[in-house]
Amino acid sequence: MLKPISISLNPNVEKDDVRLALKLIFQPWKWKNGQGIKKIEKEFREYLGVKYAVSFNSGRSALTAILRALNLPQNSEVLLQAYTCVAAVNPVLWEGLKPVYVDCQETDFNLNINDFKAKLGPNSRVLMVQHTFGLPADMDEITAIVRDSRGTPDLVLIEDCAHSLGAEYKGQKTGTFGKAAFFSFGRDKVISSVYGGMAVTNDDQIAESLHKLQKDFGSPSYYWIFQQLLHPILMSCIILPFYNILDLGKIFLVLSQWFGILSKAVHWKEKIGKKPNYFSKNLPNALAVLALNQFGKLERFNKHRQEIAEFYYKELAGTLFNLPPKFPDRKNIFMRFTVKHSKAHKIIYEARYKKNIIVGDWYITPIIPHDTNLKSIGYEMNSCLVAEKLSKTTLNLPTHINISLKEARVIVDFLKKQYGNKRNNK
Repeated sequence: MLKPISISLNPNVEKDDVRLALKLIFQPWKWKNGQGIKKIEKEFREYLGVKYAVSFNSGRSALTAILRALNLPQNSEVLLQAYTCVAAVNPVLWEGLKPVYVDCQETDFNLNINDFKAKLGPNSRVLMVQHTFGLPADMDEITAIVRDSRGTPDLVLIEDCAHSLGAEYKGQKTGTFGKAAFFSFGRDKVISSVYGGMAVTNDDQIAESLHKLQKDFGSPSYYWIFQQLLHPILMSCIILPFYNILDLGKIFLVLSQWFGILSKAVHWKEKIGKKPNYFSKNLPNALAVLALNQFGKLERFNKHRQEIAEFYYKELAGTLFNLPPKFPDRKNIFMRFTVKHSKAHKIIYEARYKKNIIVGDWYITPIIPHDTNLKSIGYEMNSCLVAEKLSKTTLNLPTHINISLKEARVIVDFLKKQYGNKRNNK
């Protein structure tokens, strides 16, 4: 198998996205300004049924803008769950606020309400709720707790919807429960423009600040935009087709990132809590156009994810893999299908190096990427025991549009044969 079965290498990109990126490469006058920005914002407002949607060049830029719009005192506490990405933590640090890490639940990988209550204090100002892997958190319980919180003046609820565009809790879309929410269009998110994000709110005052910040942030450089437009082209035409031919694709990817031809999903500075110079910025028109094209495919993408997830449920039932629970009142879009197994890290390694299957290694540490300096972002080991346990026992399977049932079958056959029964797990 020359091309890997991959969870994160260009997962959402189809031929029309590559053609569009190639077209935009030769239209630099459309890179920063154009109608795409207003169109994607309008599409978001209408889809979610919110009053305001303001675009930025990433989910972390959108979160930065939301936090700044709240005008919080320095060192105010922002409670957010562990088993998350440093991209969700850094805006808190960049704005001079203090992250307080709350444990998650083993069942749905979302916020642990009891730990949240225990860590709620007089300096708590924000609760950030993550809908992990596309499964909505228990919003009835969370909104009730926020509403009734004691000793905290006006605790603000922000939704982290980086995984959950299109997910619903009791028929209501994620991103519409809190004071504000943010979405990501990162390269391995629900829809992708390589980089990109959106802040949404129904609050007039926050919206006014968001629009001002969008203008004040300014646009990323032409070179940075060029990097993002190159990404789907090079990934589709060179890196993936040659990935395992003498490792040429892998080598090209590493060298492209090393020499700055392509950008990395997470800059090295972010792993120590620092801010790269391309954050925070507004969403350039070229990436808005890419996001619009993807947004038009959202329902098809999510339907496909759910179909692949049902295949995994059926084929892995009765094995040693602990499958994600189903909740009748929550529409899970299964951005990834996460399973638990005592040998999760070994499975990830062997799938990649023995079978050319790149299954998910998200959250192999309580805050990813795995080489993040936890001390620099204020995380102390043993502070979120469930998240730390899950980081050692979970792996996630691909559900994106470029994973066919045939490829899902290859993944399942490997998992079942090698690790699916007690005899093979001795």
